[in-house]
Amino acid sequence: MTDLKNKLSIIEKAIDDKNGFDTVNIDVSKKTTIADNFVITSGNSSNQAVAIADEIEDKMSKAGFDIINVKEGYRSARWIILDYGDLIVHVFHKEERDYYDLERLWKEFEKMQKGEE
Repeated sequence: MTDLKNKLSIIEKAIDDKNGFDTVNIDVSKKTTIADNFVITSGNSSNQAVAIADEIEDKMSKAGFDIINVKEGYRSARWIILDYGDLIVHVFHKEERDYYDLERLWKEFEKMQKGEE
């Protein structure tokens, strides 16, 4: 199993363990150099978002994968970012996820890259 697949498996299990929902994995490797994949998930409350992020961080650390660049958003717990280099995890409070709609933004970016309107 590749490191990326292993990371994704660990992260998906951690999200499931804390009842995260609407989880998606977006391959952004051909769209940006900041990461190969974004994992986006939601929690119904700030406490749940923190619990999801903590579970991901704990399981990833136990597997030997530590946060590389950034760990942001714990204070407000509305949009928590965990950066594992080739993989960035976004844990959203449901309201922020609806507002920022990253999936739509990446689809729009892809359209612009292809020259579509």
